[in-house]
Amino acid sequence: MSRISPFFRKLTIEDVTPGQYKQTRHTMKIHRLEDLQCWQEARKLVNMVYEAIAHSPAFERDIRLRDQCKGAAISTMGAIPEGFSRRSNKEFIQYLFISLSSGAELQSHFYVALDQKYVSRETFDQIYQQADKVGKMDSNLITYLRESDRRSTETKKTKKTK
Repeated sequence: MSRISPFFRKLTIEDVTPGQYKQTRHTMKIHRLEDLQCWQEARKLVNMVYEAIAHSPAFERDIRLRDQCKGAAISTMGAIPEGFSRRSNKEFIQYLFISLSSGAELQSHFYVALDQKYVSRETFDQIYQQADKVGKMDSNLITYLRESDRRSTETKKTKKTK
């Protein structure tokens, strides 16, 4: 069962995909964090990491690296709803940066896993690319939210000078 946020964010977006956000005439109300594609992709990333670890007994035994990888993956996913639940774009952006940073940390940890032969090159590439995808989505949403704030500020200034 999904939970509905006690408030919603009104975003004007085409899609949360890599590439720049484009203004559209369509306004999409994001009622739930599950509506955010960056969160959906971060969830896939978490599952990929857990699966990679489960398929490697040596990786499972390397407690420190295993826990660091799981923690970074969970942080990538968890920071998005934490920021989404805040009441300002500024705070949301802060948490999106945490998600972005955690994805980069995960990529670095998976180099260690690759070097230690805990994962195949194919698994490494899949997780690296998924972390990159989430990072680009986070970055694009950050750009969109900053632009939205800038446009809002300009509109308020224009109304005050009239």
